[in-house]
Amino acid sequence: EVQLVESGGGLVQAGGSLRLSCAHSGFTYDDYAIGWIRQAPGKEREGVSCFYSRDGSTYHPDSVKGRFTSSSDNATNTVYLQMDNLQPEDTAVYYCAASYFCSGYGCYEACMANSYDYWSQGTQVTVSS
Repeated sequence: EVQLVESGGGLVQAGGSLRLSCAHSGFTYDDYAIGWIRQAPGKEREGVSCFYSRDGSTYHPDSVKGRFTSSSDNATNTVYLQMDNLQPEDTAVYYCAASYFCSGYGCYEACMANSYDYWSQGTQVTVSS
């Protein structure tokens, strides 16, 4: 059974940093992508990061580029989202999700298209001004 367990949200002042963790288990294939998605009240979901397992490729949209980075620790099956210089507009519930029923680079492309097979429970990130 695939599981994604997320942690690390909280309250931070503008300009501060947070690191979210997404611990995954149950993967039997080596090709997958982990995406980070956020949803603020009254707004549509927005993908803010993709991490491809095979070669560590990452993608971040312009809205967070230069402030958010993703990485992984293969020893603990954990993918991280480091968020720096946070701003009030970054306030949202953040989810990690896996593009898993895919193959090769198609997993990375699925992530960038916000197509996911598994989701975490979500965590609140609040940035005060």
